[in-house]
Amino acid sequence: MFTGIITDIGELVERDGGRFVIASLFDPETIALGASVACDGCCLTVTKIDAAETGAQFEVDVSNETLAKTTLDGWKVGQKMNLERALRAGDELGGHLVTGHVDGVAKIVSIEPDGDSQRFEFEVADDLARFVATKGSVALDGTSLTVNSVVDRRFTINLIPHTLTQTMWGRKKSGEVVNIEIDIFARYVARMMEFNR
Repeated sequence: MFTGIITDIGELVERDGGRFVIASLFDPETIALGASVACDGCCLTVTKIDAAETGAQFEVDVSNETLAKTTLDGWKVGQKMNLERALRAGDELGGHLVTGHVDGVAKIVSIEPDGDSQRFEFEVADDLARFVATKGSVALDGTSLTVNSVVDRRFTINLIPHTLTQTMWGRKKSGEVVNIEIDIFARYVARMMEFNR
């Protein structure tokens, strides 16, 4: 499990099909073989760890399912991404519970200034739109965010300066797609309602 609080920006340094090597500032001594790391919101298993000049390089294998459902298939060497280590018992839960199981992608429709913040508008497919609620939580590229408003398949989110500078969000542009994970509670409530009809 994760919290959606980004702790590092990684960079893809090598790719061979579904094998990705990612550079990070994480201390290699603190990453266990088999550990989970959320890479732009995708929970990936560490299969190899090497020390680097400024941190760690870790290797992950990405399945065809993940490549088909997420933005990862388009990643090339040099791609930067949001990183989060798995939640440990006793850690602060600053965002919301995030599984790292991406449901699909959301398209950035527009980005507009809103005071010191930036208001992002997104569009998602019909099958995901029904899970997005005003003032609910959603994970976008692994970042725990609060939904401001929802109209049909579109929703808005405000990103504060800290988030814009400490994650990849400050570099996003209209027209790009990002990974989306709907709130786990919304998913289970919807499933229970199906059985209670």
